[in-house]
Amino acid sequence: MVHRRISTAAELHHLATLLEQVGRGDARAFAALHALTCRKLRRTAASVCPLSSDVEDVLQDSYLKIWRAASSFDPGRASPISWMCTIVKNTALDSNRAKKMLLADLDDAMAIPAPGDDGDEFDYEYAKQITVEALSGLPEERRRLLSLAYFEGMSRHSLAEQFGVPVGTVKTWLRRALESIRADCLAAAKGSLALPAAN
Repeated sequence: MVHRRISTAAELHHLATLLEQVGRGDARAFAALHALTCRKLRRTAASVCPLSSDVEDVLQDSYLKIWRAASSFDPGRASPISWMCTIVKNTALDSNRAKKMLLADLDDAMAIPAPGDDGDEFDYEYAKQITVEALSGLPEERRRLLSLAYFEGMSRHSLAEQFGVPVGTVKTWLRRALESIRADCLAAAKGSLALPAAN
C-alpha cells in the first residue's frame, strides 16, 4: 500500500515535470504527456460527450489547449491529471453548448415561412442592405464577436477566453450588439416606409 502511494506521487511528479517542459515548448515532452494521459482523458471526454463521435474532436481541442496553457499550470493548486481533466470537461461542455445553440438556430430557421407563403413579397436584397449597414455601424471588435458566436458557433465560454473577459460580459456585449442592429434595422425599415410613393 505504501509502495502504491509512492508510485502515484512519483507519477504525478513526472506529469508535472512534463507539463513544465511542455510550457517551454518541448514537443517531445508533449508527446510523452499525451501517451501517458490519453486513455484517462478519453474516458473523461466520453463521460461528458453525448455522442461517441464527438470524443476525438474534444480530445484534440483539449490537448491543443493543454499545449497552449501548460506554462500556466500550478502544481500547488491542482494535480496535473485533475488540471487536464478539467480542461477536457470544459471543452466537452462548450462543444455540447455550441451544438445545442446551432440546433436551436436551425429549428428557428425551419419555422420561418418560405417566401411567398403569406402572399406578400419580401425584399431580401433590401433587408440584406440595411443589415449590412447596421453591422458596419458596430465597432470592429463587436462585429468579430458576432461573427465568432453566430457564424462559427463558438460558445460563450470560449469567447470569454478569447476576449479575456468574464462570460457575463460576453453575454452583455452580444445582447447589446444585437439590440443595436435590431434598432438600426427597424429605423431603416420605418424610414423606407415613410418615403412618398413614386408617381
